[in-house]
Amino acid sequence: MTIAKDMMVNDGIRARELRVIGSDGEQIGVKSKAEALELAEAENLDLVLMSPNAKPPVARIMDYGKFRFDKQKREREARKNQKVVNVKEVRLSPSIDENDYQTKLRSARKFLENGDKVKASIRFRGRAITHKGIGQKVLDRLAADLTEVSTIESYPRMDGRSMFLMLAPKHEK
Repeated sequence: MTIAKDMMVNDGIRARELRVIGSDGEQIGVKSKAEALELAEAENLDLVLMSPNAKPPVARIMDYGKFRFDKQKREREARKNQKVVNVKEVRLSPSIDENDYQTKLRSARKFLENGDKVKASIRFRGRAITHKGIGQKVLDRLAADLTEVSTIESYPRMDGRSMFLMLAPKHEK
């Protein structure tokens, strides 16, 4: 075995002297690379470089295949437990009617309850861009109506001809 991703194993280790840790965790001491490799081969195990930046570098005698398998298993478990947060968009207009607003409000609430973030956006068309305050009021109202299920991640801001508001779901502890 030589270099596997970020770990250096057996002959792949370049350092001349190593601080060696035995297979049962006790410190053996500072040994030359050749002596350390002999110790590892005597136990039918691998010499794995654990911290290459230490002075002298630290190497451990262990079963590298089992170590890598356990590491991959832990990473799989960590990936399984993490929650993927999607960003859902709700598009509004400055002159939105009450029924349309209620529909958008319901869909935004549903997204937040499912654990997704909501990006509320208002696109200004034509001369409506001169009345940014109207769009601001619509986004503020949306944020106020969703306070029990969300927290404001970023306040309304302009980006070109659009105004955006980001809402994140509240986490129950």
